[in-house]
Amino acid sequence: MRAAQLLTLMTVLTAPLLAQAPQASDAAPAGSVENGKKLFVDRACYMCHGLVAHSGGDQGPRIAGRVPPWPAFAKYVRQPTNQMIPYTEKVLANQELADIYAWLKALPAPPPVSSIPQLRR
Repeated sequence: MRAAQLLTLMTVLTAPLLAQAPQASDAAPAGSVENGKKLFVDRACYMCHGLVAHSGGDQGPRIAGRVPPWPAFAKYVRQPTNQMIPYTEKVLANQELADIYAWLKALPAPPPVSSIPQLRR
C-alpha cells in the first residue's frame, strides 16, 4: 500500500514538469520586434522574402502570416534544405534570430486574394 501511495505522489508531482518540458523547449526566446525589423533588412532577408515578408516573387516564400514554430524556424534558418543560404551563429547570433522571429510573428497575414476586388474573377 505504501509503495502505491509513493508512486501516486511522484506521478502527481512530476506530471506538470513533464508536461511543460516540450513546451519550454519549443518556446521562442524573447526578441525585439524593432530590432528584428532592422535586422531583416540588414541581413538581406528582404531580398528574397520582400520588405514585409510577403515574398520576393520567384525568390523566397512568403513568411508573414505563415511563421512556423520556433524550433522549425531556427533549424531551417541554420540548416536550410532549399536554395536559402545558411545563417550560422557566426553570421546571425541567436538573439538576432530571435529578434527577426519576433518581428515576423508580429506581422499580420496578408488579406486573402478573394477579399481584393481587383483580383476577383
